[in-house]
Amino acid sequence: MDTKWAYLLSRLAIGLSFFGHGLVRLPKLAGFSTWMLGQFSKSFLPEALVLPFSYILPFAELLAGLLILIGLFTRQGLILAGLICLALIFGSTMIENWEALPSQLFHVAFVSVLLVFLPHNSYAVDKLIKR
Repeated sequence: MDTKWAYLLSRLAIGLSFFGHGLVRLPKLAGFSTWMLGQFSKSFLPEALVLPFSYILPFAELLAGLLILIGLFTRQGLILAGLICLALIFGSTMIENWEALPSQLFHVAFVSVLLVFLPHNSYAVDKLIKR
């Protein structure tokens, strides 16, 4: 059925986005963290909050992306992705990075739609486990 294929293509697209974001940041984790600290240096968010977030974010993105890509714990992966988006939206507003918001809002909307249509998630490891 076309709705199952449409869901799969959409799931793969958002999964690749999160997976790719995490994957490219891991080899340069210290540099990414330094960059993020610089971005938030003039915000009211304390370094004690930004620093651990900057190290956790790439792993969270990679994990959410991987779960969504293979369709394993898809619901939880999508929720994690949505929470990541909300944290990024909050951070973007704290540093007045309004240019980043459309992409972040698009991601959270995409994730939300996939959650609504989760019953169409037929081509996934989740379905193999339920058998």
